[in-house]
Order: sequence, then C-alpha cells, then structure tokens
Amino acid sequence: MARGPRGQQVVSPEPVALSSPLGLYVHVPFCSSICNYCNFNRGLFDEPLKSRYVEALLGEISAAGRESRAQRTDADTVYFGGGTPSLLEPKEIEAIIGACRDTFDLSPDAEVTLEANPETVDAERLNDFRHAGVNRLSFGVQSFRDDELRRLDRRHSARRAVEALDAARTAGLENLSLDLMMWLPEQTVDQWMASVDGALGVAPEHLSLYMLEVYPHLPLKMEMRRQNWNQLPDDTAAEMYEASMARFETAGYEQYEISNLARPGRRSRHNLKYWSDGAWLGFGPGAHSTRDGRRWKNVSSTGEYIERVAAGAAVTSECRDLSSHERLGDALFTGLRLTDGVDIDLLSQRYATDIWKRYGEHLAPYLEGDLLLKEGGRLRLTRRGMLLAHEVMMVFV
Repeated sequence: MARGPRGQQVVSPEPVALSSPLGLYVHVPFCSSICNYCNFNRGLFDEPLKSRYVEALLGEISAAGRESRAQRTDADTVYFGGGTPSLLEPKEIEAIIGACRDTFDLSPDAEVTLEANPETVDAERLNDFRHAGVNRLSFGVQSFRDDELRRLDRRHSARRAVEALDAARTAGLENLSLDLMMWLPEQTVDQWMASVDGALGVAPEHLSLYMLEVYPHLPLKMEMRRQNWNQLPDDTAAEMYEASMARFETAGYEQYEISNLARPGRRSRHNLKYWSDGAWLGFGPGAHSTRDGRRWKNVSSTGEYIERVAAGAAVTSECRDLSSHERLGDALFTGLRLTDGVDIDLLSQRYATDIWKRYGEHLAPYLEGDLLLKEGGRLRLTRRGMLLAHEVMMVFV
C-alpha cells in the first residue's frame, strides 16, 4: 500500500476485465522548450532522465499484467500524449508498443496515436515511427500565422508545420490530426480564419480546435500584462468558433464533439472512450485511469515515478471509487460533448436511475432556451448550446 502526497494510504487499483476494449494512454513528460501557455504535466527534455523514464514506463506496463487478477484484457487504442512524445526515439516507441502488446490483447487494427511537434520530425524519423507501430499522428500546430506562433513561444513556423504534414504523407502515414488554437491575445476573426484556411490547405483527416485558456500563474498571463495584450470579447470567440465549424463542415469535415471534427471514418477512437463512458488505463507520471467505477492518478513527478517503479512500489497517488450517482453524472457530462449526445434510455438502464426524474426539472430551462434538444431517447446540445456547454453540464456535478 503506497503513501499519497500528504502521507495518506492509497490503495493500488486492481484491474477487472471489461467486455469493451480498453484504451491505453502513455504520458511522455518531456518538451524541447516550455510554451508560455501550457499547464500540462511536463518538463524540459533530459536525455539521461528520458532513458530512465522509458525503462520505468516499460516496468509499469508489464506490472499491470502481473498484478491483474483477471486474464489478459482487450485493448484497441494506444495514445502517446505529453509533453512531446515525438522526442522519444522510434525504437523506444516500438518497445513501449511491444510492452502493451505483451501485457494486453491489443487488437491487430489498434489505433496507435503519437503526438508530435512539427520541429521534432522529418520524413525519415516519421517513417521510423510508422515502422515502430504508429498509425496516427497528432500535430501540435496551434496556428498558421508566424506572429501568433511567436506570441505562444512555439518553436516551429507556419512553413515548418506544412513541411511536417507533407513529410508524414511521404512517410506513408495516412491518418493525420492537427490542433489549432483560437481566441489568442489580440487575435481577430479574420486572423483566426487564416489559420483555418491553412489547415484546409494541408487536408488532415482530423482537427481539434481549442479556445486558449490563460492561466494566471503562467508566463503568457504576465506577458499579456506587459504588452497590454487582451483577448477580444466572448462574442468574438463565439463568432470564431461558429465561423470555423461552418467552413470545415463545408469542406467535408463532420463535427462529432464540441472541439473535434473528422473526415468520415476518422474520428479519434481513443478520445471517444473519454466521452462515451469508456474505460482506459494511463501509464507514466501524472497519467489518469478510469475503470469499473474506480478512478486513479499516478504521481506527477517524473523523478518520483521512476523511483517508485524501481522500488517495486505503487505509482498511484490518488485513487477513489465513484458512486453510481457520480458515474452517471460523469457519463452525462462527457457524453453531451458529442454531437450525437447521449442515449438517455441506455444510461438510465445502465445506472438504474430515472434520468428525467433526477435531472428533468434542472434541464428544462436549457431545453426551452434552445441549448438542448431531446430527440426520442437522445439528448444533445445545439451548436449554440456547445458555446455554453459548461453551464449546461454543471447540472450533473
């Protein structure tokens, strides 16, 4: 039994076999530089530390199989997130994927995603990643305007982003996603739409569009004060969102989640587990896991994580069992992010709860205000409702 950050005892979770395949998340906590807006669990790249981390990661994944009371478990996605996973060597990625296959019944057609920054890859390296087992790339582009990239402390240029997408095609990778960020300091609607057009120019299979959240303790907030930069009003952010969704849909993309669009058949299979009441196991420092009503998190410090694995100790820092009410609330909260919404009848049956009896009175104003739609047994947000999603979803908290 491990000790948590304040000395409390933390029970190491015991995986239990599920009927639907798991997702496997692998956290890579290294970056070449730290972006001024980033609030993720990451640190500067350190070669010796990275090597020790990979060894520890392989140990944690293998231990997940040894400690399981059940037989090998089905999994059908692996997602390398970070940080900047493309800083790992292809042979290291191959070893981690191999450990996942040795520990879990990873399906032959598993979706294996690697997050990458444009400046960290070229055609040869991407080809090696493909041979290592990666079949989906997610590029952190953020903007196709150099002035905005500089403002965000990104290390690549717009041209380098285009070259990286082209190199991925040359390497034979056919399932590409890219991230774009809107509502940047001083960004206008026209400037944002220039990045939208830049994304259309490289024709990825998948897109994730995010509104910048400025955290008060991070360097970007201080830089905004020094430079007298501001984000334009909320109404402008809403205009950015709606205009870009309309342009991407006209180009043949389907919005399937508040922030995500894809070509037909190219939705992120891994991320859908987060929004569809699925289960996943997270490996690496700070990684989260959710399975069978239990939620846990690994220690955040990379050094402590490595030490715990080496000592054969549990890497879990937080763990708790969710009540049926909490699990239902989470399923509704996350499921409403999807454009398909949630199947009320299915969730009512799964959690033995009359959802309309429990939440109907609180949901009524949003139905009347055209933020929510009830269609048969399904409940979903309207496009306008997606702009106010957090307000609606607080009903389930």
